[in-house]
Amino acid sequence: MGIPFVQQYRVGKYILGQKIRGVKRYPVVLMLEPLFRCNLACAGCGKIDHPDEILNQRLSVEESLAAVDECGAPIVSIPGGEPLIHKEIHKIVEGIIERKKFVYLCTNALLLPKHIHKFEPSPYLTFSIHLDGNRERHDASVCQEGVFDKAIAAIKLALEKGFRVTTNYTLFQGEPAEEIAEFLDMCTELGVEGVTISPGYNYEAAPSQDIFLRRSASKRLFREIFKLGKKRKVKWRFNQSSMFLDYLAGNQSYQCTPWGNPTRSIFGWQKPCYLLAGEGYASSFKELMEETEWENYGYGRNPKCADCMVHCGYEPTAIDDTFARPFTAMKVALFGPRTDGPMAPELPISYKENEQTGQAVKFVAPGEESTS
Repeated sequence: MGIPFVQQYRVGKYILGQKIRGVKRYPVVLMLEPLFRCNLACAGCGKIDHPDEILNQRLSVEESLAAVDECGAPIVSIPGGEPLIHKEIHKIVEGIIERKKFVYLCTNALLLPKHIHKFEPSPYLTFSIHLDGNRERHDASVCQEGVFDKAIAAIKLALEKGFRVTTNYTLFQGEPAEEIAEFLDMCTELGVEGVTISPGYNYEAAPSQDIFLRRSASKRLFREIFKLGKKRKVKWRFNQSSMFLDYLAGNQSYQCTPWGNPTRSIFGWQKPCYLLAGEGYASSFKELMEETEWENYGYGRNPKCADCMVHCGYEPTAIDDTFARPFTAMKVALFGPRTDGPMAPELPISYKENEQTGQAVKFVAPGEESTS
């Protein structure tokens, strides 16, 4: 895996401490969204569809760091919008690093050359560059030509200056496994620390709904990808746990752990995760954890979650399973996910749907007769 040992150790120590204390629900990564404004209009994202009065709002440095302290997660991911638009983003990053938290600044990299001088290389700071495939695929995804080349140039600049760099890759419909494998080859050759890879999820705010992968298609695609990876001379590096990759390949029956990656935005603490719009917000992290009806979310529990396999919900589950089955996780890390044979069964459906609308009309206990 591409994650440095010091980060694995610090995060592992944190999780082990939670388990020793008997904490049932705890965050692993805080997703801090200090703004929704962006300089791109990607087909798979609806953040910039907010009115200007919302797009002009920002979390202050004080509000951002208060969220970091309140949550207590060892890792902070800063998405957006485009965080480099925030005039004080470097101060937010500095404050997180001072707290000895690992921060991933997620950016499309268009503004990185202009602002990189505001940051200092640190083992606690990683630039996570969005790259959704090769040049043609990425530029189509972000709906603007030339973005891929600018992102690659920014990656090379950041690496030359000694920064940790990863890429963030979301898979959409129509991408063949060989093309994806070639992209992963390119990332390896670039020298990035690792790739964060995940299938896109058709959350309600996205303007284009026909680009997203369905659950079964995702699993088949990842098996094809990993099968190609086993034939590569150079091993791909991922910024994820081996068990999450095994889950993507259909070898694990995982339930979502939405509280593992809580989101704090200008609206508050989003229920239950950043992908589901319209579920409401909590005014504090404590309220989010204690008053969210977590049992109503996840595969088989809510039709909105039916096709989601995104890392923000399932990576925390995989990490927990890594602690429960370390030797299995080590085997997958050494030999890669299994790419043939039967897939793990899906979890049972525990809700009933309205036959006309397809919406859940009530929740039933697992084991009761239900239809999906």
